[in-house]
Amino acid sequence: QKKVVESGGGSVHSGGELRLSCALSGIDISDVSVAWFRRAPGKEREAVAGLRRDGTTFNTDSVKGRFAISKDNAKNTLYLQMTSLKPEDTAMYYCAAVCQSTWQACLAGNFNHWGQGTQVTVSS
Repeated sequence: QKKVVESGGGSVHSGGELRLSCALSGIDISDVSVAWFRRAPGKEREAVAGLRRDGTTFNTDSVKGRFAISKDNAKNTLYLQMTSLKPEDTAMYYCAAVCQSTWQACLAGNFNHWGQGTQVTVSS
């Protein structure tokens, strides 16, 4: 069974840090595209960071220089290191894996497997 499970969310003050983890089961992370998305209250889901199968990375403008996506193939786990967190980063964060569309379509949400989400709350 293919599963994607996030962890690591929590509540921090502005300027704080968190590291999200995404454990994949039944999916070889070394062979697929993966990404982090978020949905803030009252807003549409957006791609935060992505790691394409060929190594191409993506970071949305609002997190450039603050968030970093990485993976550990041996642990079959995806990470999102978040630093200098701001209240506007408050959202439910989702891990997504396996996309066979164009990268643009992938970042629009066309992934096959999604986690349940982990909440990140940043207070000022």
